[in-house]
Amino acid sequence: QVQVVESGGGLVQPGGSLRLSCAASGFTFSMYTMKWHRQAPGKERELVATIAILGNTNYAESVKGRFTISRDNAKNTMYLQMNSLKPEDTAVYYCNARHVYNKYEYWGQGTQVTVSS
Repeated sequence: QVQVVESGGGLVQPGGSLRLSCAASGFTFSMYTMKWHRQAPGKERELVATIAILGNTNYAESVKGRFTISRDNAKNTMYLQMNSLKPEDTAVYYCNARHVYNKYEYWGQGTQVTVSS
């Protein structure tokens, strides 16, 4: 059974930090490109960061220099370290897994991040 489960969200003050985790099971994690997306109220879902199977990373301009995506294939887990958080980072953060060769794609249920004083 495929499972993709995010955790680590919460309420944090501006300038603070959070570390999100995405735990995967039921598929060959190392063969999947992993991504973090987010969706703020009233806005479309947007891509935040991507990490390829070989570890190459890409970031949205709005989070460059503040967020770091990483993966641990031995633990089937992806992370998003978020520093210098801003109120505009408030959103539900979703984990996405897409197989590098075929059409298989999975989404998590999301974890809420709220940046507010």
